[in-house]
Amino acid sequence: MPIKEGDTVKVHYVGTLNDGTVFDDSRDRDPLEITMGKGMLIPGFESAILGRDPGDTFSVTVSPEDAYGDRDPEMVFTVAKTQVPTHIPMEVGTPLQLSNEQGQMDVTITEIDEDEITLDANHPLAGKELTFKIEILSPEKGE
Repeated sequence: MPIKEGDTVKVHYVGTLNDGTVFDDSRDRDPLEITMGKGMLIPGFESAILGRDPGDTFSVTVSPEDAYGDRDPEMVFTVAKTQVPTHIPMEVGTPLQLSNEQGQMDVTITEIDEDEITLDANHPLAGKELTFKIEILSPEKGE
């Protein structure tokens, strides 16, 4: 019976970048359980599962538009080093969480110079084409 919106589905998957780098792999943990049509996943992943059957194993490549979107240059900004608490490691790649009255924002240090650091608030996978090898384990029919 093909999977449709409202069904709860368990899947295993391996996500890779175009160069073959694995960015996520569910095989060493419990399968991912999703309810189709609830927006729990990136759109390209969910649409690849719709209409498939239990037991299907397949690969799908998802464009940035159907994944984490394109990189937004306006989400890259600099701050003075003096604004960063001294206990934070000043290293490229360090993830930080910024907070203000509007809420929280996850950023990554992408550049460090003498007086400033550059922070990137884009999702780490923004602008990237993603390939998933997906195995559909079981659906439970929606109500």
